[in-house]
Amino acid sequence: MSPAVPASVPRHLAVIMDGNGRWAERRRRPRVIGHRAGARAVNVCIDFCLERGIGALTLFAFSSENWGRPEEEVGALMKLFLNALDREVDELHRRQVRVRFIGDRARFSSDIRGRMDAAEALTRDNGRLHLVIAASYGGRQDIAHAARALAADVAAGRLRPEDIDEAALGAHVALADLPPPDLFIRTGGDHRISNFLLWQLAYTELWFTDVLWPDLDAALLQRALDDFAQRERRFGLTSAQVATGAIEDSTA
Repeated sequence: MSPAVPASVPRHLAVIMDGNGRWAERRRRPRVIGHRAGARAVNVCIDFCLERGIGALTLFAFSSENWGRPEEEVGALMKLFLNALDREVDELHRRQVRVRFIGDRARFSSDIRGRMDAAEALTRDNGRLHLVIAASYGGRQDIAHAARALAADVAAGRLRPEDIDEAALGAHVALADLPPPDLFIRTGGDHRISNFLLWQLAYTELWFTDVLWPDLDAALLQRALDDFAQRERRFGLTSAQVATGAIEDSTA
């Protein structure tokens, strides 16, 4: 990711893409139509990140709890997911976007898992934008997975319990190799993070909008960035410490 991006631009943007179903219902259309419209908004968001030099974009596509939705809707979402993998990956590769997936893949069909693996393999060496798709993902699930990994190391004698600290746990959660999200955006009007990146969002700036995801455009994203640029990020320090540059040492 480019070090030349100004501090007013987030290095890593995390997004909950909410409102597809309500967008369709307001138009008296099936919910799947809203999900199709939402897929177009994903491209708007990717284009915006590429144009602004944002290095990482994590999108909450499907939560671990979403498996409990009506079977018809889940099936339609899986079909859309499969089609998007077939349709978009080559173009993302051409644009030097690295595609990655986080979450429990075991519940996906073998066809989807195969395409996820192929997308990651094809785009592995790209560095213009890290596009992370959170699918069958939950923040609590993520932390539990990290705890199990540490417990296994302790049981095997590779790690002492007293050596487990924030850094050790943080190294085992998803996205440990990326900077934490600087800015979180949620569309659709709800003001919560809904079990998304619970560990990673500890000091992320949060921005909420009533706009439904399919209506997303570059102007709305720019509003979020303009608001982000006005915020003072202290990471537990004082404004005076931030002014003297102490913040750089505390987040290094």
